[in-house]
Amino acid sequence: MSNQTRMSAEKKVMILREHLENQVPVSELSERYGIQASSIYNWKKAMFEAAAETLSGKHKKPKPVSVKITRRIDELETTLRRREALISEIVEDNIELKKKSLGMI
Repeated sequence: MSNQTRMSAEKKVMILREHLENQVPVSELSERYGIQASSIYNWKKAMFEAAAETLSGKHKKPKPVSVKITRRIDELETTLRRREALISEIVEDNIELKKKSLGMI
């Protein structure tokens, strides 16, 4: 895998399971999947840190989104849709004017 490629969380878990449950050496997994061994060790460390937090019961639960915030999000999305429609219309008009000025229409 290239450095640019992102691996899904599911794939990372699958690789870590191979290592932890089947005792497949990290070096073998690294070769098989074309990733650096340090990446696997980092995933393992992150997994255990997250597990400790999860099992302690101290992890934060997401706060419910207030009605006011939801309403504001809806307003902003509506404004954004209008803006995108207007930009699209302006671009279409611009293309039409260019074609007319070049004698293409």
